[in-house]
Amino acid sequence: MLRLDDVVKSFGDKRAVDQVSLTVPAGQLLGVIGQSGSGKSTLLRMINRLSDPTAGRIRFGDTDITALRGRDLRHWRARCAMIFQQFNLAGRLDVLTNVMMGRAFHAPLSRALFKLWTDEEKAMGLSALESLDMARLAGQRADTLSGGQQQRVAIARALVQEPEIILADEPIASLDPRNTQVVMDALQHINRHFGITVICNLHSLDLARKYCDRLVGLAAGRVVFDGAPAQLTEHIARDLYGLESADVVGAEVRPDFKPMGARPSLALAGS
Repeated sequence: MLRLDDVVKSFGDKRAVDQVSLTVPAGQLLGVIGQSGSGKSTLLRMINRLSDPTAGRIRFGDTDITALRGRDLRHWRARCAMIFQQFNLAGRLDVLTNVMMGRAFHAPLSRALFKLWTDEEKAMGLSALESLDMARLAGQRADTLSGGQQQRVAIARALVQEPEIILADEPIASLDPRNTQVVMDALQHINRHFGITVICNLHSLDLARKYCDRLVGLAAGRVVFDGAPAQLTEHIARDLYGLESADVVGAEVRPDFKPMGARPSLALAGS
């Protein structure tokens, strides 16, 4: 179980994340929604410890993530894989080699530097690619692939880390509708089939409702919604997105459900 207690991230006198407290059970597919600048990316980066919280604590089971350093921190980043909007692949390397870089957390440094992967590790990489219908492209250069294909390679790279959590930061932001569905189907399959916790930042409310077990809405760094997708009303969506939610269709909800606390200002920049 992942637990965030009053987590804050400040940049000067601005709080990108403002006293966020969440508990994420193992095996949940959690969608984090909100405008650009609401703090979604900053939140995921703190969980992975690519950015350090200004205040508060992040725990996974009995481990205090915010206190990790050195080897222990590298081990956490192996357990908590990150998928980025920009794919972060080495374009000149082939697909399988890009995937195998996910094993660098587990291999001795010398072997990882020279890409001396064992047959068992290569089989693991090919299996991950096969599960995403990408094994046939294992020998192809990464920079020759489409955006959707590159994102599937990035997901396969995350899988070979053997993570307990996958953090996906706007993984479909630059994809067309077909590849968007392929990538979201892949993340949902990983969550359901392997029981891996997935936390995914999303802009699309339709996709968030379709794929996620639970939604957390951020505005100006604060949690203003936390509930099941069916509880996200048009009114709450407008609070989160302003004019961007003009075409949101209201969902049926509990009549007594209300958003959490007063709505904060949506003016804070920087996600």
